[in-house]
Amino acid sequence: MESTQVKKKKLNPETIVVVVILAIIIFLFALFMKDIMIPLFNMQMNNDLDGASELLRSTGIFGGVSVILIEALQMIIIFVSAEFIQIASGLSYPIYISLPLCDIGICLGATIIFMLVRVFKFNSSTYEKNRGMIDKIASNAKDRNIVILLYLLFFMPFIPFGAICYYGASTKISYGKYMLTVSTSAIPSVVVSVLIGQAGKLFFTNSIPLWLLVLIVIALSVALFALIYWFMHKFVLKGTDKTPDSLFFDIFFMVVKLIQLGKKKPVVEDDRIFEADAPYIILANHESFMDFFYLNYISHLKSPAYVFNRYYLTSPLFNIMQKHCGFIPRRLCADDPEADAKIESTIKHGFPVVMFPEERLSPDGRSQSFARKDAAFYKKQNVDIVLVKIDGGYYAHPKWRRRKYSSDIKVKVERVIKRDEIASMSEDELNNIIRDTLYNDASKSNITYRQGGKAAGLQKILYRCADCGELYKTTGSGNDFKCTACGKVHTFDKKYRFTDSMQSIAGYYEAIRQLEEKDLDSLNLTADVKMKVFSDKLRVTKREDGVCTLDKENFKYKSGTEEFTIPVKDIQALVYQAGKRFELYHEGKLHFFYPKENPNQVARWALLVDLINADR
Repeated sequence: MESTQVKKKKLNPETIVVVVILAIIIFLFALFMKDIMIPLFNMQMNNDLDGASELLRSTGIFGGVSVILIEALQMIIIFVSAEFIQIASGLSYPIYISLPLCDIGICLGATIIFMLVRVFKFNSSTYEKNRGMIDKIASNAKDRNIVILLYLLFFMPFIPFGAICYYGASTKISYGKYMLTVSTSAIPSVVVSVLIGQAGKLFFTNSIPLWLLVLIVIALSVALFALIYWFMHKFVLKGTDKTPDSLFFDIFFMVVKLIQLGKKKPVVEDDRIFEADAPYIILANHESFMDFFYLNYISHLKSPAYVFNRYYLTSPLFNIMQKHCGFIPRRLCADDPEADAKIESTIKHGFPVVMFPEERLSPDGRSQSFARKDAAFYKKQNVDIVLVKIDGGYYAHPKWRRRKYSSDIKVKVERVIKRDEIASMSEDELNNIIRDTLYNDASKSNITYRQGGKAAGLQKILYRCADCGELYKTTGSGNDFKCTACGKVHTFDKKYRFTDSMQSIAGYYEAIRQLEEKDLDSLNLTADVKMKVFSDKLRVTKREDGVCTLDKENFKYKSGTEEFTIPVKDIQALVYQAGKRFELYHEGKLHFFYPKENPNQVARWALLVDLINADR
């Protein structure tokens, strides 16, 4: 009988080299940790660039080694920003020294990551959080080799270099190609950061003024963005450009998520979304400007296209983003055949579409009547309709308050109406189901708001005293809403409700509505305004002073050069920016009207138009 022997596993030369290199790196970190590394990290937390620069210069060659080690460490742990040490390096050393130091640090970090993944099978949780976007880019670049793909990833904004290195190391790419790719593709970003540091050094030595420093930083950032944009447009966006499958869609919502950092994530109940067949139309109530962001947390069967206010195209940056994201601009509260055609085309290409039937933000937290009755349009699409209710958004950031609150946001897929059901419904029946299902009253929620300043800006909506009836005498300060004419004060509690019989903002707004209804038959409202007209391309083509008039039949505008009348029945609703202006379309062109006195009256004009049309 043969004896069995347990063979001892031998360490291969590659493993020995890896262990030795890691031991050296650990030794270097330990050597520099107390006197340089920890102080530098503390300065990074405090954004102390001056202190970091002085420390690096004072430590001579050890400072240069520290730049390399910190850059490497930031690559490995991913979530620590590398820009700080790169800018500090630019402040401390000439560019021909700082640039190689940063690039060597990146290469060192990439090498450690390569070893961790290939030898120790290490998996980074931070990399996993970025994996969705990386996989999406990879799926759009199947016909390219891994080196080209890594170059594309390094040119993507918001993907940490360390996460890309973890991805590259997990593929079959050789170490030589991997390092060549990392060392060259990181250069543009490092150059920008180092040059910003160099410009900062010139400013601190009084060689350039502040305005020139700001101009240099902006120019460098724009140049990097232009390079990234060119790369994306040339290599990444083919086949998905101008659709919700575009990488720009993910980037857009990633930026919004960063802006919302620190705010509570919505609580989502979306099990019923799986009852729908894509493509479908999503309809939701509209309480807050961030409603589109909350809806993106739903487990969509496919990324949806969002319908948004066409006016936002006046922002050049947003114009670029929305075009590549496949968003759909639409004229609010006005007929828009072009937008309807775009919605139909988007659905035919298999993408869901998100719409807000109210079109306007709620002034008082209660869902408004629809600006247009779109049931015929929905029926024509022959797709399922998903009805989603959002709760908690109104008090988080209402249209009348500048300050944003953190709030418990709830997003619930209330109902899916199948296309067969829709076909069997009348238009009125479908509109009633949509209206009743989406209706929400923010004052009924039980969310606690401990912040002060709840009443600040509330006079932009509650423009009339509900107690004495005086116009434009109300004011909000702290948690108190007061009328300066009669002295009556209403105070908010932690639930954002008044502590008296008025109960809520919605209750106060309803009292104003009843006061306005009494005098509706004799209505003759006039306001001196500044008027602004936009072209079809949303460029301002005209500015002038004029007079607006509203009675129960007509809206009129008159100036020294222009005069027109619009029957109130033809105005679906007045969109307005609280405390500033109201807007409408005339002959297809967007008009803004800014009252010269009592700008809070724009809320009154909008309410009166609603009352007149509701009375018909």
